[in-house]
Amino acid sequence: MFLNHWKLVIPLVLFSSAHAFALDPKDQQAYCAYVMEQAQAQRDLLRTPSAAAGMTQPETGLPLQVVGGASVGLSEIRKAGLTMSVGRRNCEQYQASTAAQQDIQYALPSLEKEALRNRLALIDEASKSLDALMERTSKMVEAQNATRPMLFSLQTTKIKLDADRADTQSKIAALYLPLLSDKPLKELVAEKQSSELNEQRALAKLSRQNNWDVALSVGVHQQVNPVAQGPQPYGAVSVSYNLASRAINKHLDRAAGDYEEWKQVQEGDVVRSMEVLRQQLLDSVSVQEAKLKSLGEESRQIAKNLQQVGDPDTSAAFDFRNQLTAAQLLLEIETSDASFRIDRLREYLAKNY
Repeated sequence: MFLNHWKLVIPLVLFSSAHAFALDPKDQQAYCAYVMEQAQAQRDLLRTPSAAAGMTQPETGLPLQVVGGASVGLSEIRKAGLTMSVGRRNCEQYQASTAAQQDIQYALPSLEKEALRNRLALIDEASKSLDALMERTSKMVEAQNATRPMLFSLQTTKIKLDADRADTQSKIAALYLPLLSDKPLKELVAEKQSSELNEQRALAKLSRQNNWDVALSVGVHQQVNPVAQGPQPYGAVSVSYNLASRAINKHLDRAAGDYEEWKQVQEGDVVRSMEVLRQQLLDSVSVQEAKLKSLGEESRQIAKNLQQVGDPDTSAAFDFRNQLTAAQLLLEIETSDASFRIDRLREYLAKNY
């Protein structure tokens, strides 16, 4: 790896599905505060001159000397500023990645919750229609124009609707949805990719500083035994340059590009997850379309039977019409539910892809 010791200070987070929890602004703030504190600590370390003291004997036969001084490298000072840039880019990358990952993770639950709420409204509407039908039948039972088994068949349908309502309400309560972004998913993923590329470029720029250095050292030295004269100042300038810097820089540039290509196909990364979600949505549309087609055939059969019954003039015909009407109410819930799901899935696909 081309990263040096500062990599241990500035953590690079690679997100996978294991990091896909509810996005809380406090989470982003806490993470960025942590990263920036680490970056500031490394910045202070790099830009502060290093002090040194010791004893040396310049050449054999010369008196022992005490040496004290400080040294600083221009490359280290340059790294101090770039380290802060890397910290900021890492923070931006975390924010963009978590935002995109959250939208992908909660896309299907969000659509499901919408569909369930719509289904709840459909059940309430069907229940009102069924209540009106039961009321008319009850009056006919009181007038002895209908039998109690005819009313019981409607009560059975009512029980099914109530059970469906309770089940739908339980499913809604079980679905947790955080606050999602209003931006299309394709924009969130594009921002995530851009932030990752910016972070890699910042890291490469920081690594390039290892190719050269201009170091300045100053201090004093004092002969120990015998003590002669006073402390004598000294200063030195040294220049270093890595002869392989050109090749190193090429590898760093290629690494940034390779990193971007890797994130395009990495399992668990948002780019790959976005494509998986797209396929799931398309499959869901196909399933709902097949369901709607089947329900449509059943609805047409019931409508045909209702037309044949017309205005019943016998209790048996009236009972049959009630059963058909109750079945039609249940079918309308399923048909409208499937239609709503198809419309929302297609809208989501059009907006986010």
